[in-house]
Amino acid sequence: MTPEPAHTSFHPSATRVVRPVGELVIDIEGVTKLYRMGDEIIRALRGINLAIRRNEYLAIMGPSGSGKSTLMNMLGCLDTPTAGHYQFSGKDVAGMVDDELADIRNREIGFVFQTFNLLPRSNALHNVELPLIYAGLAREERIERATRALQNVGLGDRMHHKPNELSGGQRQRVAIARALVTRPSIILADEPTGNLDSKTGVEIMDLFEQLYVQGNTLIVVTHEEDVALHARRIVRLRDGLIESDGKVA
Repeated sequence: MTPEPAHTSFHPSATRVVRPVGELVIDIEGVTKLYRMGDEIIRALRGINLAIRRNEYLAIMGPSGSGKSTLMNMLGCLDTPTAGHYQFSGKDVAGMVDDELADIRNREIGFVFQTFNLLPRSNALHNVELPLIYAGLAREERIERATRALQNVGLGDRMHHKPNELSGGQRQRVAIARALVTRPSIILADEPTGNLDSKTGVEIMDLFEQLYVQGNTLIVVTHEEDVALHARRIVRLRDGLIESDGKVA
């Protein structure tokens, strides 16, 4: 993939693809989340209503303390609400036990983290293959799907390299391939350009654009306006509430 020149800002193009949305994937109604810190109760979410459909490209933004990370954990089935309803593909997440939540995470959600979270002693192919091992797939199918996922992110010639032999951008591409390999319902990315320089960050967001055009449903959690503007819809949080929710102009 030919690197793009570095940009200092991003402005969405009027000609960029906007895909028609599909069926409801995430349906959140009246979700609250309370944490106890000593004698103090923290209300991280204060009654969130949010619907996300297949084929959407959504950014979630908010300042520190807005509830952004809590909502991300909720969407990723890493946490459950104190009150309210959360359905994922028609399944009631709010009442699930840990094993059921783990199954949703493994099969339905592809995670991309700011810090990549790669196994340092394993090559790119094995890092991408890992979720398929947990899913119990046969070795031949695992290798085939992991190879294809790496080729799809432009790393077909780096499959046998370990993370310390890859650049930051290449490591994030491995993480994206790992997120894609299970063919999840959504890809949930937490600050995907946070550890990258601006030029590499643009390349990663260009890759996200390709994934969206190819039919993936993307949710990107970010504090960077330039990153959020790549999405087709931005949800802004403040003080545990949705302050605004609208299409990118």
